[in-house]
Amino acid sequence: MDTKPFASGPSENAVMITRVADRQWHALDDDLVVGRGHAVHRPDGRLFVSIDAWHDATFDRLAEAMLAELPAPLYTVVDEADVELTAGWRRAGFTIRRREWEYVVPTDPRVTGLEAVLPPSGVTIVPAGQADESLLRAVDRAIRDEVEATVGWQSMPAEVIPHPEGDTIVDPSKYAVAAAPDRYLGLIRVVTVNRPRIGLVAVRAGEQRRGIARALLAHALGTLHRSGSAAAWTEVHESNQAASALFEGIGARPMSSNLELVR
Repeated sequence: MDTKPFASGPSENAVMITRVADRQWHALDDDLVVGRGHAVHRPDGRLFVSIDAWHDATFDRLAEAMLAELPAPLYTVVDEADVELTAGWRRAGFTIRRREWEYVVPTDPRVTGLEAVLPPSGVTIVPAGQADESLLRAVDRAIRDEVEATVGWQSMPAEVIPHPEGDTIVDPSKYAVAAAPDRYLGLIRVVTVNRPRIGLVAVRAGEQRRGIARALLAHALGTLHRSGSAAAWTEVHESNQAASALFEGIGARPMSSNLELVR
């Protein structure tokens, strides 16, 4: 356990920053916890930090202690509407790396206009839990390589589900796929924790603009609607105009935005 005094003056009640565990810090004022900070590795290996503090001065002291001990680069995510928190990270030297819009997506096919949408000729939709795992991994790998070679995978929604290194399919049962006779052409991942979240919808580069993504959405949203979910959520990188157009075209509405900051 490391303890470091960060005194702003001669006050006997100077806030003490204490590292209480690996990558966890507390700010103490007369043994009262007035702030917490921690760092965690995301699935892609990047180190993300967060601080919860009552006062700006406490935030700044926690940030100073954490940044002195953690390796760069460091990342954090904030709700763009939280001006105070954003300002705190900016004081600590963080800059905006990316902005993601969070959309609420209706599931009712009469609202989305997806009621009559079918996959193109020769393509079938394989429901979640029924996909062939080797073909699923092959299409996931191919799509990731295509995206990385063009706009870069950082333009896709941030991945927060932990997965073993080199294995990007965490739970095959969460994926529905668009299948040709010999291979898979696209996939959609829906995860329900507190609410249904569309974590990924993607189609092989050579198969785009055929209506496959709309067919995958029609299937996934229809399934959610029949199970009683009125809405799903998804995140779209602000630069991904195709994804924004796809979701806005079915009645999805942007509700908030998140900033990913980096130092």
